Amino acid sequence: MTARANRIATLTDAAIELIADGGMRALTHRAVDGRAGMPPGTTSAYLRTRQALIEAVVGRLAERDRADLAHHDLPTGPPPPTGAPRLDGNDLDGLAVGVAEVLDRWLSTGRSRTLARYACLLEAVHRPELRGILQHGTGLRVQARDLLTRAGAADPERQGDQFVAFVDGLLFDRLVGAGALSAPQPGSAASRADLSTAVRTLLRALTGK
Repeated sequence: MTARANRIATLTDAAIELIADGGMRALTHRAVDGRAGMPPGTTSAYLRTRQALIEAVVGRLAERDRADLAHHDLPTGPPPPTGAPRLDGNDLDGLAVGVAEVLDRWLSTGRSRTLARYACLLEAVHRPELRGILQHGTGLRVQARDLLTRAGAADPERQGDQFVAFVDGLLFDRLVGAGALSAPQPGSAASRADLSTAVRTLLRALTGK
């Protein structure tokens, strides 16, 4: 990573924490400088406009999410060729555990990133010029389609998108919805087990396995 890339990563990580703490209203160039411990004017020198700052934040969120997925070694890559072995029930059990671990991380140690992600998406609803940030979510949908292809789903294109939508709804419910009132404490074994059961139920519904 270049010096410039390192500096932008430091600034955007600080911006993520600001958004998580105070919402989009808290996001200013001056505030990012302060949170990052940088001299005044540093953020505006690298990310001149608010739009550029928000887009950089979303890019950083996507980058760190990809790192989490890679860390848990979730299956990725192109769909298997015709006739290749499919994921069986045991594979899907393991996949559910892996997805649950990532979700639990996004609810606990990665909670700030999850809050910031939702805040940026809501900002894009009211600012059409920011709608491009939605493209950062396409990677997860491509991965889900590939996974559902490997699992032998009848319509992996459509069902892969549904899988992401359902899982995102589960994450939102546990983070800021009514689910937060009754779900196990994020970061605990109970939380990971509960999330794993939910994801496995979804995979069973989508694949019939």
